[in-house]
Amino acid sequence: QVQLVESGGGLVHTGGSLKLSCAASGGIFSNYPMGWFRQAPGKEREFVAAISWSGGNTYYLDSVKGRFTISRDNAKNTLYLQMNSLEPEDTAVYYCAAAPSSFVGIARYRMTETYVYWGQGTRVTVSL
Repeated sequence: QVQLVESGGGLVHTGGSLKLSCAASGGIFSNYPMGWFRQAPGKEREFVAAISWSGGNTYYLDSVKGRFTISRDNAKNTLYLQMNSLEPEDTAVYYCAAAPSSFVGIARYRMTETYVYWGQGTRVTVSL
């Protein structure tokens, strides 16, 4: 059973930065495509970014391109999301997730149902 634990959330002002981490245990981290999703109050969970098992391919929500960077360190079993130029619209609970299969079709990286393992979330609040 894979366990995912997010950290790094907090309160920042508009334009600030945060780096989220997701520590994985209980599985072979390097086998899993990984994703970051977020859920704002009253809204559905949405895709933010994803990365292939090797780290060679990354995918982003259009509104975060150029501001957020997803990366992974397979030696440390850790996934990251560097968030720069944060905006109030980025306020949400951020979740990391792992897909059970090493090979995921490009379109499926953005789909919540692709991911089987989820963390408990870390809250990010961006104030004006």
